[in-house]
Amino acid sequence: QVQLVESGGGLVQAGGSLRLSCAASGRTFSGYVMGWFRQPPGKEREFVAAISWSGASTFYADSVKGRFTISRDNAKNTVYLQMNSLKPGDTNVYYCAASVKLTISPGGYDYWGQGTQVTVSS
Repeated sequence: QVQLVESGGGLVQAGGSLRLSCAASGRTFSGYVMGWFRQPPGKEREFVAAISWSGASTFYADSVKGRFTISRDNAKNTVYLQMNSLKPGDTNVYYCAASVKLTISPGGYDYWGQGTQVTVSS
């Protein structure tokens, strides 16, 4: 079992920045690919970013590429999502997730956090 707890969400004006954190406990953190997802109201959960086990490879949705950066610190069992140039369309609940496989599909992730709300005002 892996427990994931997100933090860092909040209210920010358009153009601003936020840094989300996701702290993991349980099994060896470095054994998991970590991903960030968001779920618009009434829609399915969508991929935002993912990072490989060592952090050597990162992947982004086209909608956030160039604005968001995913990183991880395996010594601290934590994954981060730095969000810059935020837009009102980025308003969502953001979830971190862990997978034993390198995938961007939500169905491929085994463990999920409870989510953190990000609200971007215009």
